[in-house]
Amino acid sequence: MERGKFYGYVGNDEQIFGVRRVILDEGNARGVALYQVTTAGGLELDVLPDTGLDIGRLKFRGVNINYMSKNGYDSPSRFLAVPGNFDHYFPGGMLFTCGLLSAGPENTDDEFHPLHGRYHGNSAKNLCAWHDDENIYVSGEVKEAEQGKHNYSLRRKYTFPIFGSELLIEDEITNLTPESREYMMLYHMNFGWPMLSEKATLEFPEKRKVTPRTEYAAKNVAAQCEFSAPIDGEEEQVFFNEPESEAYVRLKNPELGITAELTWSLETLPILAQWKNMKSGDYVLGLEPSSCYIMGRKRERVEGRMSTLKPYESVKNFVRLKFSV
Repeated sequence: MERGKFYGYVGNDEQIFGVRRVILDEGNARGVALYQVTTAGGLELDVLPDTGLDIGRLKFRGVNINYMSKNGYDSPSRFLAVPGNFDHYFPGGMLFTCGLLSAGPENTDDEFHPLHGRYHGNSAKNLCAWHDDENIYVSGEVKEAEQGKHNYSLRRKYTFPIFGSELLIEDEITNLTPESREYMMLYHMNFGWPMLSEKATLEFPEKRKVTPRTEYAAKNVAAQCEFSAPIDGEEEQVFFNEPESEAYVRLKNPELGITAELTWSLETLPILAQWKNMKSGDYVLGLEPSSCYIMGRKRERVEGRMSTLKPYESVKNFVRLKFSV
């Protein structure tokens, strides 16, 4: 909308869109800052600079889209890179970034790597939030480093069209050392009720390779794109999808009349992991663009799926989430 027309209807931007910084003051996330983003196209969400500049809650037209775990929001102080701790702090949220050294199960590769890596335990710096006439932006830099070893910089920029219903994540990961370094990257996008329900279905490109992770998943591969109501004690299923040329997946809920479409940079994120968990109380669908099969750092290297950055080299990824009715 032209500026002149817009301000004929609205005297203050915050009537329909905006971004503001908020400090939480209770619970396990006490003291954590977040950016609350609202668009005129119906998006409401939280960007969390204190946990890797990830995304927490997200609503579209008042409907909850994301999954939140029993833990809820957390702070970096709750992140401990010790065996068995992941499920004590994992918040869920719309985006939980995994990496940068390892993604997938706990493993030891010269040193211990916790489940899904250490990225989420880092706070962003060089933060900025602003808008122009077309978009809202949030950006920052997350460092992951170790004395005498790796030194990664991840620069992230979010773009939210003011009158749209989508978000674009653009990341640039740089190896800031004079040695080549391996990395792993996983964008853990988590969908929950009511967007996820027994009425929902998935739609993939026709040409793709599907690899179930477990025997139980293999038995149910024909129902990969269908969902049930919550089931007590149900076992989770994971499927690895490798699209041939088109990188998209759509989650449709006809009862709500909402479609969520996920697209990503296929050349840098060739695999989409699908986490299907119909277990009561942990009811979630993860759609996860990834650089690897997320089997852990050591196994991925043995099977030839590790990505490498040369000295001072960078790689750029993008992930776009778009909603329609």
